[in-house]
Amino acid sequence: MIENLSQWDCLLKNLGTWEGSFTQFSPAGELIEDTPSVVTLEGLNQNQTIRQTITRFPRDRDKQESVLEYSSLGRGVLFCSTGAFSQGSTQWGPFSEFGAELGLIADNRRLRLVQLYNREAQLDRLTLIRETRQGTQPTPSPELTVDQLKGVWQGEAVTVYPDWRSPLSYPTHLRLQQLDSHRLVQQLSFGETTLTSITSTATIEPHRLLFEQSEPKLQVLFLPNGVSSTCPLSIQPGQPFFLEVGWLISANSRQRLIRHYNEKGEWVSLTLVTEHRSKNRATAL
Repeated sequence: MIENLSQWDCLLKNLGTWEGSFTQFSPAGELIEDTPSVVTLEGLNQNQTIRQTITRFPRDRDKQESVLEYSSLGRGVLFCSTGAFSQGSTQWGPFSEFGAELGLIADNRRLRLVQLYNREAQLDRLTLIRETRQGTQPTPSPELTVDQLKGVWQGEAVTVYPDWRSPLSYPTHLRLQQLDSHRLVQQLSFGETTLTSITSTATIEPHRLLFEQSEPKLQVLFLPNGVSSTCPLSIQPGQPFFLEVGWLISANSRQRLIRHYNEKGEWVSLTLVTEHRSKNRATAL
């Protein structure tokens, strides 16, 4: 179901004080640095202006604080009705740095992932931002494993567009089946009037799935707190691609946020998928 909310109204769902940390990882998932943080989004002038204060507490340095006020949204930002959002590059091109932030929200928890590429179009670093609303103690997400993902997931996708056309809502069906200790098959179907189906096979490695036959080659990296980072290891000119964050909120509930780019490197849409695992897991194992 699509709520009739303005982009600004969707932003307002992020108001509050969020306590957490900025955690940097290498493209292979190696922990580089973890910095505690407090992020406050405060509405001013009857919520017509937002004041955003980011305070970081590096372990061996003085705290760092930045304050930003804004009353409109930039070209590279889109929000969904839940408050989920993405901001980042609107165009990929050779020999330029590129990246985006993808943010999800569930009750009193917020999850953000930044995926950055270097000038050689290689995945360079990841920053995971896990936050809880100040004064709350939400239930933590389960750790992400292949076993946690296997099964049939039924969901709804809502796609919003940077050219302001009407959002599009449609059902999704995702089946993840492990063939053996080294391989997993993913079958994704989506659409209502026209059904699109995609089948792909991944190699199972410690802490990640690698779709080597995809163009470009895709990595699904398992990160803490039920988070997955899905994106190309390198961006290839002339090929469409996407950046995705997944969040296993509970054992049978997941959200995914996907930022799509076309073959020209142009940002074309943002899709939020809310999905639940079928109770009959045995059919997909």
